[in-house]
Amino acid sequence: MERITAVAKGQVQGVGYRNFVAACAHATGIHGRVRNLPDGTVEIVAESSPAALDDFIRLAHARNNPVICVEGIAVKRAPATGEFHGFHAVW
Repeated sequence: MERITAVAKGQVQGVGYRNFVAACAHATGIHGRVRNLPDGTVEIVAESSPAALDDFIRLAHARNNPVICVEGIAVKRAPATGEFHGFHAVW
């Protein structure tokens, strides 16, 4: 198990990106959370197997989405903590 802390930048606030990320997490079996940051970026903290996390981040780029425009996602990896049960968008 592995943990990622990722920050997505671009047009990611006010466009449904947190709900989109939550749907990606549910589709790939990821546990964690997503929240808006004051600087206009979105933070994602997620735990799962390295392969599932790679699939999740690939989906989270929201390619071909007509509203969401992810310019990039910076990812830091660490050992999983097991603190999450399910995946939640934090408001």
